[in-house]
Amino acid sequence: MKVPAERLDQIANRFAELEARMASGQLEGDEFVQASRDYAELEPVAKVAAEVKAARAEIAELEEMLADPEMKAMAEEELAALRERLPRAERQLAIAMLPRDSADNKPAMLEIRAGTGGDEAALFAGDLYRMYERFAAEQGWKVEPVSLSASEVGGFKEVVANVTGAGVFAKLKFESGVHRVQRVPETESGGRIHTSAATVAVLPEPDEVDVQIDPTELKIDTYRASGAGGQHVNTTDSAIRITHLPTGTVVTCQDGRSQHKNKEKALQVLRTRLYDAQREATQGAEAEARKAMVGSGDRSERIRTYNFPQGRVTDHRIGLTLQKLPQIIAGPGLGELIDALIAEDEAKRLAALND
Repeated sequence: MKVPAERLDQIANRFAELEARMASGQLEGDEFVQASRDYAELEPVAKVAAEVKAARAEIAELEEMLADPEMKAMAEEELAALRERLPRAERQLAIAMLPRDSADNKPAMLEIRAGTGGDEAALFAGDLYRMYERFAAEQGWKVEPVSLSASEVGGFKEVVANVTGAGVFAKLKFESGVHRVQRVPETESGGRIHTSAATVAVLPEPDEVDVQIDPTELKIDTYRASGAGGQHVNTTDSAIRITHLPTGTVVTCQDGRSQHKNKEKALQVLRTRLYDAQREATQGAEAEARKAMVGSGDRSERIRTYNFPQGRVTDHRIGLTLQKLPQIIAGPGLGELIDALIAEDEAKRLAALND
């Protein structure tokens, strides 16, 4: 996909304009915040656009030099290298210019729930949570548990956590769906392989301005938090259940001993779920197109299988199998899978633009 020269000039002019505004010292408050966001989004595009523009100009100069017998050999050598480099830069620019999901730079709410498989599913949910924790640490992100429901044998029946950092949702959004594990449980004396599952949901976390919640539309209940086996976590009614009356959305939080903090966290989860519902509604018209992409976001779709006996992980959406299960489940190896999913999504969106 070749970007027209006029478009390259538009990008350069817009970037220069933003640079001048940022350097003027005249922007304040919301204006400064918006200009900063625009600048950060355009900077990588402008950088590649400048590289493409420079390469095209250099090729034009070198082609003129071919007419000079003394310069021809040198010009041909440099032309060969530039003509090899330019298509890569053109593709990089086309990818950088693809429409971005407005939520890509937002933090995310990570929700993992044990599915079919009983105790083994809860243990697997715990494995997945630790995998994402370690991957996040590698990215320089922060993971903060919002709500935990531990299983009596270890792992989690359900865990909700807030992940903050640069480009969190952009990288984690393809993790939503059903993750399946095939392995021999520690409790299995016969050595038989069991199949269990856990569901992962990654929701972009909105700013307060993205979702306005009317306090009069909330029903807030307090109750006594309890842990695995029914033991009381504390002796006060610190757990919170919030019902959003217009939508019937219910969230609970009993992670902390402070009722105030649990209420804050529950409202954070509620805001995120309402924002996700809004996004689903506004993107409804594009639903069919999104199904063709990697990130359809369908949380009932089986997306990945972790086969422990064979040491392999298969992502069913892109047909990729990696014989690197220990590295992936440990966290750092997950990056290779995520990069492949992002590349596939970009390739499909580029192809759609060219149709």
